[in-house]
Amino acid sequence: MNAVLDFNTVAASAPAAVIEHLRVTFTGGASPVRAVNDVSLTLKRGETLALIGESGSGKSVTLRSLLRLHPPKKTQISGRIEVSGRDVLAMNTSTLAAFRGRVASMIFQEPLLALDPVYSVGDQIIESIQRHIKVSRAEAHARALKLFEQVRIPSPERRLAAYPHEMSGGMRQRVMIALALACDPELLLADEPTTALDATVQIQILLLLRELQSRLGLSIIFVTHDIGAAVEVADRIAVMYAGQIVEEGDVRTIMRSPRHPYTQALLQSRAHGSLAKGSRLATIGGAPPDLANLPPGCAFAPRCNFADDGCKQSEIALVSLTPKHHARCRKTEQESPPSGGEG
Repeated sequence: MNAVLDFNTVAASAPAAVIEHLRVTFTGGASPVRAVNDVSLTLKRGETLALIGESGSGKSVTLRSLLRLHPPKKTQISGRIEVSGRDVLAMNTSTLAAFRGRVASMIFQEPLLALDPVYSVGDQIIESIQRHIKVSRAEAHARALKLFEQVRIPSPERRLAAYPHEMSGGMRQRVMIALALACDPELLLADEPTTALDATVQIQILLLLRELQSRLGLSIIFVTHDIGAAVEVADRIAVMYAGQIVEEGDVRTIMRSPRHPYTQALLQSRAHGSLAKGSRLATIGGAPPDLANLPPGCAFAPRCNFADDGCKQSEIALVSLTPKHHARCRKTEQESPPSGGEG
């Protein structure tokens, strides 16, 4: 309980989350895997930030680091992580347990795996509420019922008694959102919450998240490989590649004036309104690098049509194009490479 009381004393003026020079290396295999390499981000209160990029780019690893969910014996983490002014990397086991769910919570990608199959979904939410908030079971039940109504689960009283396998994928995802919101967290982490859903349900979940963020004033970090989903819910976009942020800016800037070749290639590889019927989608040639054996210089250089020898020699810094737009490319101060390139 002391940990929870300490949480409540933190100044409300602190940013929702601050990540500085975060590095995450997994050491369980034959060679260390550098999954996150010097990531720095700041999330303002009430803001939604989308992390986008190909699979293996470090998005989910970054997100899970905010809750320290990686196995400690096989993970090396350095840098600074603060949530509302709280130093996450300095927390002991009991403080961390109180922090998870109460201050920051996560919507996992596959709710069927995240929810316990032997307990009803209502019992799981009630247990979480009673773990973090000193209320009776009746009060926790009433709170769970209200949460189900907020996330628009039909027949909420009956659904509280259901088991995860008795619900559809869309309903399970709504339960996962209700569970994440059960203790009024300040920061919501969404790890590709629509990946396993069909297109219609995806839209419903995205609209629900946007509505809840607006109504509850949540701060959200939303991980996705779907640019359309990012545009739907986010205020800002950070593009990740090989464990680094390669471009960051507000949604309008990233969509209209992308400056990193990888961002441009991602945008060109999606179906969009200007694409002529019957024409082929652009693709990004090659494959992401081996994170256990990263190349020198720009990790994207082997796949980039605009790279030269200088791109492959030394680490590339994140350049500020404007106070709110940054890109990690040697050529950002030159004329922007034409959109539509493969790299």
